[in-house]
Amino acid sequence: MTKQLKGIAASDGIATAKAYMLVQPDLSFNQSSIKDADAEVQRLHSALKQSTEELQLIRDKAAESLGEEEAQVFDAHMMILADPEFTGAIESKVKDDKINAEQALKDVSDTFISMFEAMTDNPYMQERAADIRDVSTRVLAHLLGRALPNPALIDSEVIVVAHDLTPSDTAQLNKKYVKAFVTDIGGRTAHSAIMARSLEIPAVVGTKSITEDVKDGQMLTVDGLTGDVTIDPTDDQVKASQKEAADYAAQKAEWATLKTAKSITADGKHFTIAANIGTPKDLDGVLANGAEAVGLYRSEFLYMDSAELPTEDDQFEAYKQVLETMSPKQVVVRTMDIGGDKHLPYLPLPEEQNPFLGYRAIRISLDRDDIFRTHLRALLRASAYGKLGIMFPMIATIAEFEAAKKIFEEEKAKLVADGVKIGDDIELGMMMEIPAAAVLADQFAKHVDFFSIGTNDLIGYTMAADRGNERVSYLYQPYNPSILRLVKHIIDAAHKEGKWAGMCGEAAGDPVMVPILLGMGLDEYSMSASSVLKVRSLMKKLSTEDMKKLADKAVNESESNDDNIKLVEEFTK
Repeated sequence: MTKQLKGIAASDGIATAKAYMLVQPDLSFNQSSIKDADAEVQRLHSALKQSTEELQLIRDKAAESLGEEEAQVFDAHMMILADPEFTGAIESKVKDDKINAEQALKDVSDTFISMFEAMTDNPYMQERAADIRDVSTRVLAHLLGRALPNPALIDSEVIVVAHDLTPSDTAQLNKKYVKAFVTDIGGRTAHSAIMARSLEIPAVVGTKSITEDVKDGQMLTVDGLTGDVTIDPTDDQVKASQKEAADYAAQKAEWATLKTAKSITADGKHFTIAANIGTPKDLDGVLANGAEAVGLYRSEFLYMDSAELPTEDDQFEAYKQVLETMSPKQVVVRTMDIGGDKHLPYLPLPEEQNPFLGYRAIRISLDRDDIFRTHLRALLRASAYGKLGIMFPMIATIAEFEAAKKIFEEEKAKLVADGVKIGDDIELGMMMEIPAAAVLADQFAKHVDFFSIGTNDLIGYTMAADRGNERVSYLYQPYNPSILRLVKHIIDAAHKEGKWAGMCGEAAGDPVMVPILLGMGLDEYSMSASSVLKVRSLMKKLSTEDMKKLADKAVNESESNDDNIKLVEEFTK
C-alpha cells in the first residue's frame, strides 16, 4: 500500500528505486550447552570461511572505488580471521566448555578487545580492538544466519535507507548505484547531508520512521527538493516523479550554461562563489560546476580516511593535487578539525560531558603541536603549486590565533632555510564560529588576512542548541536577527581593516540567506559544489542596492527567523 512520509530536503534531486536497508540486524543470542563439539566447530569454521570470502569481496570493491590504501583495513580483518591464536582460542572454548560457537566467539573476542583497549600507551595496538570488534560481528552474523549490510557491495540501483549515516558510511556510497538515501534522523547540516550534496546524491533526512515503515526491496520515490518520500508508489506517481526528475534535469542543464560565467549581480557587482570539499576526489564536482575557488577544504578527512596519522608526504600529495588542479584559483584549507563528532580510532580523546565544547580542532592542534607542525609543513610545501589560504578552526581568543600563527611561521622559516620552495602569497585566516570571537571581530581583523564564517557551529553556539538533537532542532535558525547581526559585524569588521570575509557554512548556499548576504557585502560564498550554479543563477537576478535595503530590515527590524523568510520572499518575488 502506498504511504507518504515527510522529511527534511537535504540534497537536491529526485529518484525512484528499490530500498536497500542499511540497518544492523538483531544479533542477540543465548548461551547454550552442546553435545557434539565437532559439529559446533565445523559450524564455526563455516562462518569463518564465509566471513573471509565476504571480506575479500568487500576489499576488492573498496580498492576499486576508494583506492588501495583505503582497502588495507580489510586486509587487517582477514589477517585476524587467519590468526590461529584468535580462531584457535574460540575452537578450544567450544570443545573445553561445551558451549555454542556464538558464546565462545563472544568470550574470546571480549578478552582480546579488553587486552588491546588497555594498551593506552600504544594507539596503533588500541586500534586493533575496533578491528576485533568488527570481525567478530561479521562472524557472529554468519553463525546466526543473518546478513550484515555492506554498502561497498551494492551493485544495482537502490535507495539507501538508514537510521542515520556516518561520514564513513556515506563515503562508501557509489553514486553509480546509490540513487538517493533516506534517514530517520538528521538535518540539512548533518555531515551525511553535506556529503550527499558533495556526491550530488538526492537525500531526505529526519523522516523519523523510514526504517520502521520500509522493508528491503520495496520501491521508493525520494524527492530531495521537497522532502517527500513515497513508499510503494503507484504507476502514476512513478510517472509524475520521472517527469519532475526530467524537469529538474532540464533546470540543471540551464544552470550548466553558467559554468564558465562569473558570479555577477544584476547591477554588475562580482562576488566569488566557491566550493567546499573533503577530499581531492571532490574536485570533479567543483570543476563540473564552475566554482571560482575552494573556500573550504576539510583536511580532517585525510585523517579520518587513514588507519594511522597521515605522514607529511601523504598530506603534501593530497594538498598539492588540489592546489595544482585549482590553480590559479585559491584553495582555503581548514586545519584539522577533529573532535566533537569526528573521532580518530588511533588518536584517543578524553571522554567529555560535552565534546562540542571541549578538546577539539585548534585546541588539539596547539596541544599536540607535533601533529600540527607536520600538518603545516605539508601545507607549506604544497603552497608552491597554487594559491593557498590556511584557516584555523574554533578560534576563541586572539592568543590562540597568534599561537597557531607562530608555529606556522616557525615551520615556514625551517623549510625556507632548507631551500624548500614556498608560495609567497599564503593567506592566514580563521573560522568565525564562536560567538566570543564574532563579538571581537573588529580586534581579530587586525591580526588575520581573512575571516570565513562557519554558520553551522555559530548558530548552534549562539542559540545554545545542538543541531543533531531533534528536540531542539527548531532552534537552528540561520535567519534569526541575532545570527544576522553577528554575521554583519564580522563582515563590516573585515572590510574596515581591508580584509575579505567569506562564509563556508551551509547558509552560504541557502537561497533565503544569499540575498541577505549580498546586501551585507559578503565577499566569498563557499558551498557544496552542487549548489554553485543554482546560486550563480540566483545572484544574476539580484541587485546589491536592493539587497542592502533587505539586509538592513532583516538585521534591524525583523524579530524572528520566520519574519526574515517572509521578508526575503517579498523582496525577491
